[in-house]
Amino acid sequence: MPDRRSASRCCRSASRSKWMRSSRSAPDPLDPGPHGFAHRGVHRLDVIRENTLTAFAAALEIGAGIECDVRLTKDDQLVVFHDSDGRRLCDDPAVIGESTLAQLVHLRVGDQPIPTLASLFALVDGRVPLLIEAKVDGNLWRFGPALLRAVDSYQGRFGVMSFDPRLERWLKTNQPSIRRGLVMKGNLSAFRRWSAMRLANPDFLAVETTALGAPWLARIRQRMPVYSWTVKTRELRTLAARHVDASIWEADGRP
Repeated sequence: MPDRRSASRCCRSASRSKWMRSSRSAPDPLDPGPHGFAHRGVHRLDVIRENTLTAFAAALEIGAGIECDVRLTKDDQLVVFHDSDGRRLCDDPAVIGESTLAQLVHLRVGDQPIPTLASLFALVDGRVPLLIEAKVDGNLWRFGPALLRAVDSYQGRFGVMSFDPRLERWLKTNQPSIRRGLVMKGNLSAFRRWSAMRLANPDFLAVETTALGAPWLARIRQRMPVYSWTVKTRELRTLAARHVDASIWEADGRP
């Protein structure tokens, strides 16, 4: 007969395993299906540019979920754009956060204007799930309210994710019905992972591909959906299929 201490350990272990299984019993509301999430839409340099309505339309054509980046303008509007300024994508030094939406109208990504989050919502119209990565850049107290205004009337499936765990905590406090994700690099120390997860208290995790196969990631996946960025090769695609729930992909990482 096991002693009382051993029995207690067994009970705690069984209880913990049961809880971890039950926490994933419900389907993932953002499940993109077999086509995963297209990273910044389906794009190819000089053919279809990233984070454009054309790239998002191409993702819709194949039924892929869409991952995109959003930034806050000087007048608290949300635009779909990855970089902090227009140098790489628009050959223009304009800083997104220091410009009004009207001042950004003339910028072109390829031959297209920078989309607003509202224009992306209008295009997608609930057909596929969206992963919206918030580029907060220290503007937490302006970003949160602007985001809530922007998503208020959208009826489709979406999640908001960020490297900044403070935004996820802010959303949990102010609009807990929004699915919240923490974006995490693969080389964070155990303490930094723990502290970010504790502060964010996310519904899902989006992790760099360098963490694929790590034991800590497997443990987190028992509690919540995990996606991985950026899956760019066939090898990474195969690895991601074993270790995460969905790929955030581009190029040869396409499922």
